[in-house]
Order: sequence, then structure tokens, then C-alpha cells
Amino acid sequence: MSITSFTIIFIILLLIQTITQLWLSFRQVRYVSLNQDKVPAEFQETISLQSHQRAAKYTIARQRLRMWEILLEAVVLIGFTLFGGLTWLNSFLAEMISSPIWYQVALVIAVFAISSLLSLPFSLYNTFVLEESFGFNRMTVKLFIADFIKSTLLGLIIGIPLLYGLFVFLDNFYTPYWWIWVWAAFSVLSLLLMFIVPKFIMPLFNKFTPLDNPDIQQRINHLAQRTDFGLDGLYVMDGSKRSAHGNAYFTGFGKHRRIVFFDTLLNKLTPPEIEAVLAHELGHFKHKHIIKRIILSFTMSFIFFAVLGYLIDKTWFYAGLGVFPGISQPIFGIALVLFSLILPVFTFLYTPISSFFSRKDEFEADRFAVKQTNADNLVSALVKLYNDNASTLTPDPLHSMFYDSHPPASIRIQHLKAANT
Repeated sequence: MSITSFTIIFIILLLIQTITQLWLSFRQVRYVSLNQDKVPAEFQETISLQSHQRAAKYTIARQRLRMWEILLEAVVLIGFTLFGGLTWLNSFLAEMISSPIWYQVALVIAVFAISSLLSLPFSLYNTFVLEESFGFNRMTVKLFIADFIKSTLLGLIIGIPLLYGLFVFLDNFYTPYWWIWVWAAFSVLSLLLMFIVPKFIMPLFNKFTPLDNPDIQQRINHLAQRTDFGLDGLYVMDGSKRSAHGNAYFTGFGKHRRIVFFDTLLNKLTPPEIEAVLAHELGHFKHKHIIKRIILSFTMSFIFFAVLGYLIDKTWFYAGLGVFPGISQPIFGIALVLFSLILPVFTFLYTPISSFFSRKDEFEADRFAVKQTNADNLVSALVKLYNDNASTLTPDPLHSMFYDSHPPASIRIQHLKAANT
């Protein structure tokens, strides 16, 4: 492929991504705004017009912030690539650091540090202005800074040895099939993190205590027994110290599965409703959705590493993106960074496909829940969560089809009621 051709392809795909994202956000804002003065028929008895309008305003505010993020992401990407930012940073670090290995480690860290710092104002605004104005934020400035420092240090503690090991391996054992070994190591590490993160990393940020509610415990244990689901414990997480949003999730595999509730969720739902929500989550396990997603993730990463292995020595790949590594400099670091930066552009059109299959899984988990519990309890739980989390009941159909991992509220409720008849 010629340098010019690849540049044109990149620009076209970046324009398609940016324009599509902005257009879909604009559609969402307009559609939600046009439907904010009337509660959908399915919710007129359970959600007030005031709550519906609050959800509309919240959705619109989030979308408008997202539009600015989209523009920033495009500008940063162009700055790193076609405007020469990555070339300059690469040359600067190569001159400053004599070790080829450490220079590459520094390059990867520097690029992602710059990207994180540029997105920091949006995170601050989202937390302390947008979420605060709608009554969701519980985060203090002190806690925000502590989280930022902890996550940064963890990223460095985990990332630096891994990057160093990667570049040492590539420097000493480079073959045309290096990417297979790297992919295998990446896959093993991903599996290890699934066990390490819940037990050792998440407790650094939140407090986990055993669930102390006999009614809920009994219901969940009976649900687990009749669905043949092994449990290793029920825990409550102090999510309320950061946000008023509620949630629950599973961790672990085999006999070491745990259920974790946000304390905010326990305060919002009744025991029968919590049982229904967990029945839905169990549906994901019983239908092997989690395993399927892990396999898909490994398959996609295999493809990505294979493509990177093909591109790593192609001059048109670098030059076509406005990046010019020094002839005497190692290319592994800059190849990894560049590929990571442009990957979202080249995979953007896969988004609606992923969303479609995710919604399909949600419907399947709902059907499982209806068989195990009372559908009315799941419906009432969802309505409460929509209301408390200010989730719009009237999303733009096209925006929802493209992005949403869960079905729109009205459609989901209709399916649940139909499954219960």
C-alpha cells in the first residue's frame, strides 16, 4: 500500500467516526428533548413527569459533554499522528534516554499520560459539575485526588514491568511470529487479572463487607441452589461514597464466585426485586455469556496482534500516519503506541454489531430471570433503577441501536411482560 493511500483511508475513517458520533449525539439530544414532556404509556403509573424531565435533562447534559470529548479525541489523535506530535515525542525521549528499552517504556507511558491529562478536565467536570447538579455525586475533591494517585501508581507498578519485559523479549527473541507469544502472554495476564483485581486491587478503592440481611441472603442462596450456581460469598461495597448510582456484579469463576452489591442498590430495591435482578445476572452465567465474551475478546486480540505483527515493519504504516521513527531507533514502542491510538478509528463500525449481540444477551438473561422469579419484581426493579439513575425512557432509536448494550426501557419492559404471559 502506498503512503498516500493509507493516509487517505485514515482521514476518511476518522471523519466517518467523528461525524457519525457527533450526528448520533445530536440525534439523541433532539429526540430526548422532543419527548421530554410526555411519559411513555408503560411508565405513566410509576414514573412522574418531573422525574422523566429530569432524566431528559441529565441525558442531554451528558450528550453535550460527550460531543466536546469526541472533538478533543479527534484533535488529540491528529496531533499525535498527522501533525507530528508522536514523531517529536519519540525523538525527544530517544535523545533523553540512552537505554533503548527504557526509552520505549517511557514513550508508551508518556503518550498515555498525556492522553489522560487531556481528558482530566472532562472527568472533573462530569463528577463535580454534571453529576453534582443532578444529585448523583458523592465524591469529594480529596477522594478524587486519592483515586487518581492510586490508579496512576497501580498503572505504573503493573505497566512498567510488563512493558519492560515485552521490549526485552522483542529485543532478544524477535521472529516473524513474535506476536503469537505476546498474544498468549496477554491472554494469560488477562485471566490472572480477573482473579487479582476483585481480591487485591478493588479493596484499595472500596470497602467490602459481608452482606448482613437474612431475608436477602436466604433468597439469594435459594436462587443459587435451584439454578445450580456455586457461591463463595455475598458482599456489600460502599459505592455511596462516590456516587448515588446503584449496581451489582459477580466476580470469580468455578466455586469462587462472589456477588457484590453497591450499598446504594440495597437501599433502593426490595428483597424480591434484588432476587429478580440477580436472577437476570445468573442468566448471563447459565447461558455462558461471560465465557463467550472472554473467548471473543481473546479472538479479537489475536486478530489485533496479528495485524500489528504484519504492520510493524511496513514503512507506509508509519509514514501514512505522519510518524517517522529514527532509522537507528527501535520501532516496537512506537508501533505499539501508534497502533493503539488508531485502533478505535478502524474498529468503530464494529460498535453497532457488538451492541446488537449484547442486547441479544440481555433479552436472553431476562427470559431466564422470568423463569426463576416473578417477572413483575424484575419490572418494578428496573423501573426504580431507571427512575433513580435518571435513565432516559425515550432514547433516539438509532443512537440506541448503535451504542446501547441494553435494550431501551420501553422495549425491555414490553418483552418482560410478554414473557410473563
